[in-house]
Amino acid sequence: MALAAMTLGANAQQKMYITIGGVTKTATMVSNSSTDALIQQLQKGDITYEAHDYGNFEKVGALGYTFPENNTQITTKPGDLILYQGSNLCIYYDTNSWNFTRIGKLDNMTQADIKTWVNAGGDNVNVTLSISEPTGISQVKADDVKSKAYTLQGTLAQAGHKGIIIKKGQKYIR
Repeated sequence: MALAAMTLGANAQQKMYITIGGVTKTATMVSNSSTDALIQQLQKGDITYEAHDYGNFEKVGALGYTFPENNTQITTKPGDLILYQGSNLCIYYDTNSWNFTRIGKLDNMTQADIKTWVNAGGDNVNVTLSISEPTGISQVKADDVKSKAYTLQGTLAQAGHKGIIIKKGQKYIR
């Protein structure tokens, strides 16, 4: 889904896709200048960063970009996505109170689901953020056309085909 540069309207339900360990989850983003700037950056391509555990309540990592802050006093809940100091994204799996910028919320995940997904209390994880819905296609391979034979009409020559065929760029008569 390609998006033009935009500002989220009050009724917008912009989704962000977050992938950890090959498992992609969705999040609904809030409307503020921080998310607008993040969306604009994601329009240029996915962001991948490494996140580590902090305080037994979040996975956090540096995004590699600095975004505007819209800090307010927040008590987080599991699933909250928070921009910290303008350049770090926190995925909360427990609660914490501080002045933060809310980015969004994971969709339809329990606290237990989130803890498992982010490897709470465990090793660092690689996190990929995207605004394009994943296709499930991880690699595209071309057919090995060099070993196949084609008719003059360009269709694959079936076994037993009689006539002129093209194989490896050469014409043959069967």
